[in-house]
Amino acid sequence: MERRSADFASFYESTRDDCLRAVAAVVGNRQTAEELVAEAFARAWASWAKLARHPAPQAWVVRTALNFHVSWWRRHRREAPVTEWSDHPDPGADPGMGVPDRRLVAALESLPARQRQVVVLRIFLDLDSETTARTLGIASGTVTAHLARATRALRACLTPLTEKE
Repeated sequence: MERRSADFASFYESTRDDCLRAVAAVVGNRQTAEELVAEAFARAWASWAKLARHPAPQAWVVRTALNFHVSWWRRHRREAPVTEWSDHPDPGADPGMGVPDRRLVAALESLPARQRQVVVLRIFLDLDSETTARTLGIASGTVTAHLARATRALRACLTPLTEKE
């Protein structure tokens, strides 16, 4: 039990920030992302004996958090949204924990959900196409296509106006 606990603690310490950034980029709200990631890590701890052998446990945590978000959305989709991205950062928050650039946040929000998920797993978590495909339950070629489309769209949104003229 002591070894299991130490292994999980090490995993949690080394991956929690990346997982939070990835989920925040997809869901667009830091507080929601924190709740989703906390629940995903709780589930990871509950099944750590099996998850420790998983080829990409970090991707499992992110995918689980995103699945919680989908479940939450399905239950609450008829409610009016109350929160948006805040222009004022939380004074007690670590600046490296969120997605600070408003243009980047807006560009990510403009992408379809599946493209955002692919960007998060491939770019933010630095997973390969095969692992991303297994995590999302899609083909590897689909990951490549989504990443190419997302990159093109992000490039168009983030190119400074002076370069567009």
